[in-house]
Amino acid sequence: MTSRVAVFGIWSLLASLSLAIPSEATDLPDPANRASFPTPGATSVLLGRDLFFDPILSGNRNIACATCHHPEMAGGDGVSLSLGEGGRGLGPARTRAADNPPKRLARNAPPLFNLGAAEFTAFTHDGRVSASKTERYGISLPEELLLERPVSLLAAQALLPLVAMDQMAGHPGENIIADAVAQGRMAGYDGAWQKIAERVWDIPEYRRRFAWLIGPDEPLHITHITAALADFVAYEFRATDSPFDAFLSGRDEALSNDQLRGMALFYGKAGCGGCHSGTFQTDHGFHAIGLPQIGPGKGHGANGNSDIGLGAITGDPGDAYKFRTPSLRNVALTAPYGHNGAYRDLGAMIRHHADPGAGLAQYPGLQAAFLPDIGTDETGLDAAMQDEAEVLNIYAAATLPRIPLTDRDITMLVTFLDALTDPVSRTGRLGVPDAVPSGLPVAGLPGDS
Repeated sequence: MTSRVAVFGIWSLLASLSLAIPSEATDLPDPANRASFPTPGATSVLLGRDLFFDPILSGNRNIACATCHHPEMAGGDGVSLSLGEGGRGLGPARTRAADNPPKRLARNAPPLFNLGAAEFTAFTHDGRVSASKTERYGISLPEELLLERPVSLLAAQALLPLVAMDQMAGHPGENIIADAVAQGRMAGYDGAWQKIAERVWDIPEYRRRFAWLIGPDEPLHITHITAALADFVAYEFRATDSPFDAFLSGRDEALSNDQLRGMALFYGKAGCGGCHSGTFQTDHGFHAIGLPQIGPGKGHGANGNSDIGLGAITGDPGDAYKFRTPSLRNVALTAPYGHNGAYRDLGAMIRHHADPGAGLAQYPGLQAAFLPDIGTDETGLDAAMQDEAEVLNIYAAATLPRIPLTDRDITMLVTFLDALTDPVSRTGRLGVPDAVPSGLPVAGLPGDS
């Protein structure tokens, strides 16, 4: 069945269910337009997997990439705002270490699904890592991070958390990597990235495996490490085999009647497909949707407890409160939702999209999010929502139209979104290694603390 015939058949079926549907069948992704993914070698993918789960990359040897992006937690950590340095454990069970209370990060840990696809040209909630025709090696990074070598965009993104104090680097006085970061030394022979590379090279098994990949006489560079991480992410988190994909390829029975109704709403009167378009249900753009602000913020706003997203990157007031449109692949698995995890429930997030003004005005506070207690005073996490002027700023920037949806509409939309789940994504393609070359506890296994 050709893609045109398949699309025609889809909309004929929807019409037979007496549904309101868009006038253009092209709103649906064309199954003929398959995503382009890299084809990394198995050696690099398996090496990247070990590095991804190995706390050796963190300054204090206590946090791995997988701590906040675990395959068994749908590429995230299952909480609204992650606990980085100073925490122990994984996901909702993560808590404070007795000797080092953690700080909640300002944003939700985004899932990693399909980030290896060529169409993804901007990463992070605010797009501070993006493809650029004018920047060094074609990649735009925060100005304090000097990209030393050509590398893929996904590998470049992996450089950031390694030198973020509250994420993986740690704080001054705790380790030499954190000290370098505090002094602004990221790149170079005495920089934080080089110190991480030397630490990895000192482990015999990593040295042997990297020597096979890059040659025995090539000094290990941080971009070799992040390239392996990117290869693993591109393989492990590929999610392209959902019931929706099967339906688009011509298997009408792949979706239930309720999922078909939800799909018609999604691409019809609910207007979701306007921003959540294309193969992975994202336009890769940035939009202000009036999301309630919770958490410590990013130092923006009059009181420093807000987060203006893209506006802080571009400096354009018109970009304030805009955040990257997330892909909806596996969205049923990736709660909580929003750039700061403001909603723990997918239905509640849809309600907000349908009426941002009401969402802001009626936001029930921190109980709407998922913030496990860590036994420390965290007053102020909802400070921005107590600031009337800031709430009005968030609302004024929002561009989503109000779209009346019934409770049944929302139920049907949630049912359809579940059809975007690739079953393999519930556990990952390769999953968790039994051990890592450093000998440190594997992130997410018993003994990880």
